[in-house]
Parts: sequence; C-alpha cells; structure tokens
Amino acid sequence: MKIVMMARNPDLYSHVRLKEAAEQRGHEFSIINTLRCYMNIASRRPEIYYNGEKLPEYDAVIPRIGASVTFYGLAVLRQFEMQGVFPLNESVAIGRSRDKLRSMQLLARDGIGLPVTTFAHDPKQTEEVVKIAGGAPLVVKLLEGTQGLGVVLADTDRSAKSVIEAFRATNTNILVQEFIKEAGGTDIRALVVGGKVIAAMQRKGAEGEFRSNLHRGGSAQQIKISPEERSTAIRSAKAMGLNVCGVDMLRANHGPVVMEVNSSPGLEGVEKATGIDVAGKIIEYLETNAKKGKTKTRGQG
Repeated sequence: MKIVMMARNPDLYSHVRLKEAAEQRGHEFSIINTLRCYMNIASRRPEIYYNGEKLPEYDAVIPRIGASVTFYGLAVLRQFEMQGVFPLNESVAIGRSRDKLRSMQLLARDGIGLPVTTFAHDPKQTEEVVKIAGGAPLVVKLLEGTQGLGVVLADTDRSAKSVIEAFRATNTNILVQEFIKEAGGTDIRALVVGGKVIAAMQRKGAEGEFRSNLHRGGSAQQIKISPEERSTAIRSAKAMGLNVCGVDMLRANHGPVVMEVNSSPGLEGVEKATGIDVAGKIIEYLETNAKKGKTKTRGQG
C-alpha cells in the first residue's frame, strides 16, 4: 500500500512512529509538507503538486494538520479525497473537531456528558454568562487554543468577568465552562481507532497547574477506564465522524464529561505510558479499511 502523510515536521515522535510502523509492514510511506503542496482546482482530474512535481496516486492519506494551518491543510486533504484517496480522518470530521463550539454542540446533541458551557457575543451579557456557568471558579477558553494555551482559570466571579471582558476587547471568541474541581487536576485521554478504545492514560498537571497537558509539564500513566468512560469516548468519536482520535475526559461527580476530541492526537505520551503500539494499530486500521474512493465526502462539504 502507498501511504502519504501530511505533516510539516517529519521528525516529531508521532510521525516517525507512524512511518516506522508502516514500513515494518511493507508499505511505501511518504511524508509531505502540507504548506508546500499546491493544487489544480479547476481540472476535471484533481491534481496536487509538491515541490514542482505532480504527486503520484496513493492508497491512503494520514492528515497530521497543525491547528495553525487548518484552513489550508483541509483544502489539500479535500483534494486527496476528490482523487479517491482514503483519508485516515476525513476533512469534514477534522473541521468539526477543530471548531470547539461546533464540536460541543454536536456532542451535546448526541447526549454526551459535557461541562456546563456558555457562549455569547454581547459584552453586556458577561454577568449572565458567569451565572449560567455556575459561578466561579470558571474556565475561560479560547476557541482557537491548543495544547492548553489560551485556557485561563478564574477563581472568583470578579476575575472571571475581568478575563472575559479582556478577551472580548480583542474581539476573540471564547467559551466559559464550569470548573470540575473533583477531577483534581487530572484528565483521561482515550485513544479511539476504528470505533474501539485501544489505549487510555491518565494525565496529571504539574504542581500548581490545573491543565493536565503533557506539553505543559504534566505526567501520564496507564489507567483502566470504566465502561461508561469507554462508551463516552467511542460515542464522541462517532459524533465527530473521526476514525482515529484522542478523547479527553474529566471524572465529574455525575460521570465522565468530555473536554475535547483531538483529530491528530500525539502518540508519544500514550505509547510510553501504556506500552501499546498505537502507531501499529493505526496502520492496521488502514490495511483493513483503505479502499479506493471509500470516503463519505469525496472532498465535499
């Protein structure tokens, strides 16, 4: 099988592991820099060029699109889909997951547990937003933030209002969420591949840090999740339409609540914490499912 991965940095742990796993199974694996691709949009035969040459036909594409290049990355991925190349995750599904507001609306529609979350535009509604979210402590989150950046914990109603008004002054879209205190600065990441949870780890924030992201100095260990948590992760992936994703959950008193569904989850933390060959399982999924033209969207939507 000929596999191409869209990634700006081929040396990242996740990208190296996926390449190793594919080549160990006898597949041909290429990595292309997403931003160096350009496309012939109007052609009846969709074409993608890279470094001055037309790309060959591939059986599957693995999109590892950075958040900062989502718009262009999805355009390139749609072009692959129009060629009938099987995407590990489809462009429409990635687009849903990258839009925090839309993703939470979709999860809520499917009855998946979420923290109380508010969203408003008018600065005059700040007090109402704080009240609906249950009052301080509250988490104020940028819609475009990643890896724990753009997330602020407000300890009092007054500080929450100040943070919200400061973000609003810069015309920035934000979500305001209840703070799940009982989670104790830890969260669960469940890796879903092909509708199954293949690995799960518990992440704990660094001392004095409420964010548990490993990029923020947190630590991780393998964990056995409950049947309800497993079901929540699988249903979340299905709601987004993602074949492969990381579902981040908190253990609230009333059950698991989903914080985010990540369409390009890092593999280093979960592989080292669990010892599970996640990269290998992703390639196995492609081996079973990658068939020419087998994509729901074919670049549409």
